[in-house]
Amino acid sequence: MSRFSQTDPELTHRLTRRGMLGVAAGTTAAALLGTAAATAAAAPGTASATDTASRGAGRGRPVLPPGRLGIQLYSLRDKVSTLGFAPVFAELEKYGYDEVEFAGYTQGSAGPITLAQLKRLARNHGLNPIGSHVGYYSNDPGAYTFAQNLTKVLDDAQALGLKHIGTASGPFRYGSTVDAWKRAAEEFNTYGAAAKARGMKFYQHNHSEEFSFATDNPKVRLYDVLLAETDPDLVYLEMDIFWAYSGQFRFSKRPDGSAAPFEPLDYVLKQPHRYPLFHVKDGVSDPTNQYGYDMVDVGDGDIDYKRFISAVTKIRGQRFAHHWQAEHDNPTDSLTFARRSSEHLHSLREKC
Repeated sequence: MSRFSQTDPELTHRLTRRGMLGVAAGTTAAALLGTAAATAAAAPGTASATDTASRGAGRGRPVLPPGRLGIQLYSLRDKVSTLGFAPVFAELEKYGYDEVEFAGYTQGSAGPITLAQLKRLARNHGLNPIGSHVGYYSNDPGAYTFAQNLTKVLDDAQALGLKHIGTASGPFRYGSTVDAWKRAAEEFNTYGAAAKARGMKFYQHNHSEEFSFATDNPKVRLYDVLLAETDPDLVYLEMDIFWAYSGQFRFSKRPDGSAAPFEPLDYVLKQPHRYPLFHVKDGVSDPTNQYGYDMVDVGDGDIDYKRFISAVTKIRGQRFAHHWQAEHDNPTDSLTFARRSSEHLHSLREKC
């Protein structure tokens, strides 16, 4: 039996990402669309959400680089799988988003859609498809994953015009030993080389488990093995800020109890070119939670992603070199989450 419970949020998040979007929500599409419109539309004579945020932001340079706010569509999977991409993209355009990161290319009960239509739809709403999450491997020989269908995965990414194509799966295919991760790293290098040949970057998105220790050498952090064994010109990283700080909470000590503190931001500051993408998500500190935080909407917690974004965007003048995707694994209302996240992130200002 898995060491994760069936209701474990991190395991659920990793597993459900591997499939295409398509699980219908419990309410009707018409009702959801009405909710979306009511949430997003401003009354006559009022400002849009982003206009209000920018006017109320105060003085100082924006923390968020202009044109770089995206959203991971996994956060909106319930709306995509019932309403379809078109109404969701229309709302994201109203909220001031610039980019989207895919978690599948289907739209469930909303009906079929081609990649060409999806690409055109994003463009028509001013949204740049920046990346996509695809599974690493599966026990199903015909699965849509990097291991089973690398050519198809890259063909689809190229058809959408993506600059990044990655996975939210951890490198645990062969286990949690140092050699197991070296073996996974070799495969990641292969995927990275194939992506580079297509003009794309292959990347891996972390959860907290990546910061655990090797079972055969408890002094070695597995994330360090991944960084050391992958070619920096072929394999890139998407740091999920929430899960990185969850990892800091969970794995600040080695299995023998000795101290092993680390700061997630330091990984990025040491190799900024390897982190083109980030997930911005928030959490309320909760030591009783095994992950250290209760995930909340961006702006409602106490994870200092403002300091994180500010530090990264100032590296060597690379203010425009990174992409920031808002995300919540299980928001109470996904469109409300998307709207509030955009308002909050656009309102952040550096101190004068």
